Amino acid sequence: SRKTDQHISNHQHQHRQSIHIVYISTLLLSSLFSKRETGEMSFFLSSTVASSSSRILQTVARRTASQNLRHLSSMSLPRPPQRKEEPDSRRKWRTHAVPLVFSNYEDDTPMQEETSSLYPWEEEEMELSEEVKEMQEEEDAQKRRWLENAKPPVREPVIDERGRAYGRGGRKTAAARVWIQPGLGNVVVNRKDFVDYFERFSDRELILQPLVATETCAKFDVTVFVEGGGLTGQAGAIRHGLARALNHYNPDAYRPPLKRLGYLTRDPRKVERKKVGHLKARKKPQWVKR
Repeated sequence: SRKTDQHISNHQHQHRQSIHIVYISTLLLSSLFSKRETGEMSFFLSSTVASSSSRILQTVARRTASQNLRHLSSMSLPRPPQRKEEPDSRRKWRTHAVPLVFSNYEDDTPMQEETSSLYPWEEEEMELSEEVKEMQEEEDAQKRRWLENAKPPVREPVIDERGRAYGRGGRKTAAARVWIQPGLGNVVVNRKDFVDYFERFSDRELILQPLVATETCAKFDVTVFVEGGGLTGQAGAIRHGLARALNHYNPDAYRPPLKRLGYLTRDPRKVERKKVGHLKARKKPQWVKR
């Protein structure tokens, strides 16, 4: 920097010297012409000398300026140290929201909400859309409840500490309590062999129907205590209780065939009571006209 300042001061000194020389020469010439000639001739010479001196000054100034520029362009000036770029991991990227209302990019200003008045028909449409949305949500909730209720319940075997399954059955006015356990297929009714207890073949066949449906005729021993009603009603009650006991023993394997054939359903049919004025429940006395 010191060398450049010294160089510039030298150029300025030379420029001043050249200006003084040209000024002195013009004065000398003008004085000579003014002594020898008079009037208009002296004025003309002085004007030409002044114009020539101004041109000489302009050319000298241009040359000195061009020389200064060339020198300055050729000089190697010290450059400021460049800023080191931070690695990518240190850069803080702009990730927060910027409001775009009225070209406002300040971070601290909150978002300006547009307050526009709605037309009446727009308000009605909004209300209708909200009502439709609520109705749709109710329908979806009801469908979800239906799907939950439609799922089959998880059924587990119900067996006591002795390895027995229990079932209670009924038919007409008879009620039967039935226990089953793995065995050879013996059936005991009120501490009697069911062949001795039920003399009719139809009653025996009615009792064994659940075992035939599940293909477990010689796999379980059956113990029954039955009371009330007649032999037909008791046979029906034993069948109902035996089907329920099999369902409790293994619901996954035995429930589908028993449910399909209707053995798990209580038969509601009973003897209808007698009515006043009738001979029986429905029978009436003979009507005579005269």
